[in-house]
Amino acid sequence: MATLGLSEQEKEAVAAFRRDVVEPSQTKLVLVDFWAEWCQPCKQLSPIIEKIAAEYADRGVLLVKVNVDENRFIASQFRVQSIPTVYAVFQGQPVADLSQARTEGQYRQMLDQILPQLPIESEAGQLAQDLAPLLAMGEEVLAGGDAERALSVFAQIGEMDPDNAEALGGQIRALAALGRLDEAEALIAALPAEIAKEAAIDRGRAAIALARSATPGVDIAPLQARIAANPDDLDALFEMSTAQMAGGNRDAAADALLDIIAKDRDWNEGQARSQLLQLFDVVGLEDPWVAAQRRRLSAILFS
Repeated sequence: MATLGLSEQEKEAVAAFRRDVVEPSQTKLVLVDFWAEWCQPCKQLSPIIEKIAAEYADRGVLLVKVNVDENRFIASQFRVQSIPTVYAVFQGQPVADLSQARTEGQYRQMLDQILPQLPIESEAGQLAQDLAPLLAMGEEVLAGGDAERALSVFAQIGEMDPDNAEALGGQIRALAALGRLDEAEALIAALPAEIAKEAAIDRGRAAIALARSATPGVDIAPLQARIAANPDDLDALFEMSTAQMAGGNRDAAADALLDIIAKDRDWNEGQARSQLLQLFDVVGLEDPWVAAQRRRLSAILFS
């Protein structure tokens, strides 16, 4: 904002705006709330936007309130015609008009859309970068069959970031792999509602369901004999798949389930396909192994 020809009061307002909004917005997303003492809707919005700003502070969001009666020049520069008016400002420029938002849910939805698109510097972003290698290690160790060590890695991440859904989901899946299903379910039950809805927790639920359907320590030799004698014994194939899952052999489990689907895709009301999709959820839909098994499934279904 140019200051040539401005009154001293307007120059002070511009200097304050640069200090409070423009400079912080170089690295943060600044919510500028234009309001006035006489504005009743402003008073109703105030506790909502203050709560949201506090909630998103660690993601780089900052709230600045501008009284339009005391800062008419600033309001005119933003072409504020009615209040409350709320702009999201990044690097000195408005990037979104949030004035239509009136509820916490609407603000969350808008901010969740805006923040990933901007190079915001935030505590949460830095923490996520720091934890990414540990999360990858935990997943690798768990996939390798060392559930005890994976549980330790995910628990360590949880100590650094207690609300990290990926770490919590990893703990749940590790507990399920260890057969500690009651502990896994208790961990889910203790989660805050918002975290419990995360996809990572759904993967944990799927792991528990698979573990409960599988009987650990099953001798697969009799099953192998049944299948060798009758390759179309779909009950034996399904029992084999659950036994292999209990033993941590996801390749053999997938082979058995795909064999069932190839022979009778509607067997037992599609139980084999449901079990396979549940296995995909546990491993993770973005995992290359799942992508490979999906291609095998598609080849069977669309051949």
